[in-house]
Formats: sequence, structure tokens, C-alpha cells
Amino acid sequence: MQSERSVQTTLKGGGITILADTREAGSRVLGFLQEHDADVRQVQLKVGDYICSDRVAVERKTTQDFLQSIFDQRIFTQMAELKESYKRPILIIEGDIEHFSERNISPNSIRGVLASIAIDYQIPLLWTASQKETAGLIYWIAKREQKGEKRELQVRASKRANGISRQQEFLVAGLPHVSNILARRLLGHFKTPRKVFSASEPKLKKVEKIGKEKARRLSEVLDTPYKKS
Repeated sequence: MQSERSVQTTLKGGGITILADTREAGSRVLGFLQEHDADVRQVQLKVGDYICSDRVAVERKTTQDFLQSIFDQRIFTQMAELKESYKRPILIIEGDIEHFSERNISPNSIRGVLASIAIDYQIPLLWTASQKETAGLIYWIAKREQKGEKRELQVRASKRANGISRQQEFLVAGLPHVSNILARRLLGHFKTPRKVFSASEPKLKKVEKIGKEKARRLSEVLDTPYKKS
């Protein structure tokens, strides 16, 4: 079993790797993921339940857990941490929607929370009927990220007191086609975000893992005059 600090993600071979929080060990989702031939690694995660890439984390909640998180207001803290830590966070709600009537929470309160997650936090809500369906969805999200988008796998734990270095990483990682790992390489090479943003295309190409095409795209985004749509 690994902790977040010990996780270094270099994907090898042709398989799909998914990081699962140790608290998910009691669910059948892990077993169903392995049926898809996924390499499931249990890690003590501070944010999210499943990590599919450097930008995608999945928070999984059964309908009962979702209602409880509304009742104790935990849901808003979790959504804020997901949004702060990952560019593409996802909330999966698993189970029968009819269970929403089992707790003493008004339907309008539930609707309000769902609307807030979708609009205020801009986190997609995906619904599944079973643990098997949840596993299938998580697997295909990870496959799309790791195979289709060629994304690396990395834990990104949010800590509001992380300081300016963390803010700099998130700032640079906001550039298109720049992962958190690549953002660190850019900052390590240029030392400051301002120098990253002002770097010429030839200078960008000198950074490890930035080829001619990626350097061209970055330069295009940074140099093209803004046009209000």
C-alpha cells in the first residue's frame, strides 16, 4: 500500500493504471476494475476516490453517502478540494435515485446541491446503477485519458497552505497540453511563470518533453491577440 508522497507515476506497458483510495477497499468496484484488466493500485488519497490521470479524479458516492454528505455539509468541502486539485474532476453518484427520499432532506435542498455542484463548482455529475457500472465508467475514463489523450497519472493533493510554488504550478498547468508534471519541468527550466509565458518557441523546445509541435502550439496561444467573442 502506498501513500500519496510515495506515488511516482510513470506508465509502462500497454495497460491502464488506476489509483484507488484505500477506503474503497471494501467495495466491489476494485474487483470489477480488475476484470477490465486494469492495474489497480491502492493509495491513501487525500482528494478523490479514484485517479485516472494527472487531471481527472473521481469522487464516488452511493446515494446514501451523498445524502449524508449533504446533511453534514461535507459535500461542499469535498467538491472545493476536487476542483482546486484537478482540472477535470468528476462526481459519480451510484445507486437508485429513489433512495433520495429515504432521508429527512427536502427534494429542493437536494436539487440545490446538485445545481451548485454542476454550476458553481463546474463538476460533471455522472449517475450509475451499480458498482459494476461504476467500475466500467471509471475504466473507460482512465482509458480515454491514458491512451486517447496520452495523459500521465499523478496524484494532486490540494493543500490551501501549500504556498506560492503550488500556485505557480497551477498557473502554468493552465496552458493547453501542459500537465502538472510538464508545468514543473517548465518552471524548473525557466524559474518563474513570467519567464515561461515570455519564452520564445526555440527556448520552449529546449525543455524536456516539449517537442516542435507542442512548442508551436504554446507560442500560438501566448502570442495570438485576444479577440472577444
